[in-house]
Amino acid sequence: MNKNETFLYQEIAEALRRRIASGELKPDDKLPSVREMARQSNCTPGTVSKAYAKLSQEGLVAGQRGGGTRVTFGGLEPLHPTWQWASLVNRAERFLLEAINSGNTPVQAEAALSVAISRWRELQTSHPKGKIGEGRGDSPATIRFSGSHDLSVDLLARMLSEEAPAAQLSVDFVGSLGGLMALAQNEADIAGTHLWDEATDAYNLPFIRRLLPGRRAIAVTLVHRSMGLITPPDNPQDLRSLSDLTRPDARFINRQSGSGTRVCLDAQLKALKISPAVITGYKREVFTHLAVAEAVKNKEATVGLGIHAAAAAYGLGFLPLTQERYDLVFPETGWNTSAAQSLARIIRSDRFKEAVGALGGYDTSQTGQEIWVS
Repeated sequence: MNKNETFLYQEIAEALRRRIASGELKPDDKLPSVREMARQSNCTPGTVSKAYAKLSQEGLVAGQRGGGTRVTFGGLEPLHPTWQWASLVNRAERFLLEAINSGNTPVQAEAALSVAISRWRELQTSHPKGKIGEGRGDSPATIRFSGSHDLSVDLLARMLSEEAPAAQLSVDFVGSLGGLMALAQNEADIAGTHLWDEATDAYNLPFIRRLLPGRRAIAVTLVHRSMGLITPPDNPQDLRSLSDLTRPDARFINRQSGSGTRVCLDAQLKALKISPAVITGYKREVFTHLAVAEAVKNKEATVGLGIHAAAAAYGLGFLPLTQERYDLVFPETGWNTSAAQSLARIIRSDRFKEAVGALGGYDTSQTGQEIWVS
C-alpha cells in the first residue's frame, strides 16, 4: 500500500463528499461495496469502512442491511454550509495528522497555520490594512486593533474567536505610531507598539505618555522579539551590521515611516552617523515584516530589517541585531470589558506562549506583564 491509511480513509471520504456536493452522486445512489472500493483505492477494507463510517456520521450516507451503503444527503450546492464545514474540518485534520507524522507537534502546526494565514493576507492585498472578524466597529463585540504588524497578533485573533465566539478582532496594521494615534483619537480600542525612545532607552512608555496625555492606560507585554537583517538563505553578501547597508551591492527594503522598525532604524543610523541617502532602497517602503521578507524572497531586495519569525516563514537568512518589546496598549476605560479580559487570559495562557514560541525568534518569559501608565 502506497499511502498511510490514516490519511487514505480521509482522502476517500473527501472524494465522495465532492461527488455528492457536485450532484454526481444523488440521493439513493449506491456506493461501491467495501471490497470493491478497497480494490479501487489500493487499501484494506477496514480503511474504506472507516471512510464510510465518517460520511455516515456526517449524514451524507447510510448503510442499509442487504442494500449496501447509499447516499442520503442530496442537492448540495458546492458552498452549502454543512458540507463546506465538514470538508474544512476534514482537511484541517489531514493537515494536523500529516504534520504530526512528519515529526512536528500540534503547537508547531498551529503556528505554521498562523504564518500561512499572514502570508495569504499579504498576497490578497497590496494595502496594509487587514481584517479579522465582522468589520470595523460594527458590533459591540468587535475590538478594533490598530498598530504594528506582528505574527503573534494573528494567533491572538484566532484564539479569541475560539474562546469568545461573540468577540472579533478587527486588525489594522498601520505601524506603532499610527496605532497610538488611532487610540488617542478613539479610532481604535487597542494599539500594538514597539517604539524605542532614544532619549530614555525605553520601549513604548514614553510614547504612550506623549500621545495619550492625561489619560490612564495599561501596557500589556505581548512578546519580546528578535529584530535583525533579513537576507537570502546563507547570507550570500555576508552582511554583518547596519553599516553594510551602505555597500553598493546591497539593495535595501524599508518599513514605512512611523513604524517601530523604522523609528529604531533611523535612530541607529543616526548613532552610526550614516546618511539614509547612501542606502540604496531606503525610500522604498512596505507595511509589514512579511512584506519585507517577501521582497527579499522574490529578489526585489537583497536585505531588509525585520523580525526573525518573518524570515523563518519564507526560509530566509537572519542576522539578529537586537531584541525589542512589543506591547498592547489599552485605555483604562476599555480594559475592564469582557472582550479585553478575554484577550488578557489568552495572552497569559500556556497555549498562546507555546504557539508564539513555535514561530521562532520570540521570548515569552514576560508575556502578560502589565504596566499602568498615566
